Amino acid sequence: MAKTILVVDDSASLRQVVSIALKGAGYDVVEACDGKDALGKLDGRKVHLVISDVNMPNMDGITFVKEMKKLPSYKFTPVVMLTTENQEAKKAEGQAAGAKAWMVKPFAPAQMLNAVSKLVLP
Repeated sequence: MAKTILVVDDSASLRQVVSIALKGAGYDVVEACDGKDALGKLDGRKVHLVISDVNMPNMDGITFVKEMKKLPSYKFTPVVMLTTENQEAKKAEGQAAGAKAWMVKPFAPAQMLNAVSKLVLP
């Protein structure tokens, strides 16, 4: 049974690149265009990992992670922030919200898949 990864980014092209890499590695992918959209997709289905951007309209990535962690079904779901942000303060904010890893764009798909394989829930 394939593991499901939720990819949250306001850039359709970035979602596509991440999606292709993940599907190529055998994962199922659910896409969302911002934090609000992503919360709507957390409908009880099992999500093994979330990859989220930080800067998005409607609801940014850090707010989304905080909201997701309030949901009992997703409290322990690992989150990788994939963003152009590289300031320590932002990283600290992300970690405080519950993010397990921080990857800066542009990223190498192999590097992302390596992080995913280490963090994805069994």
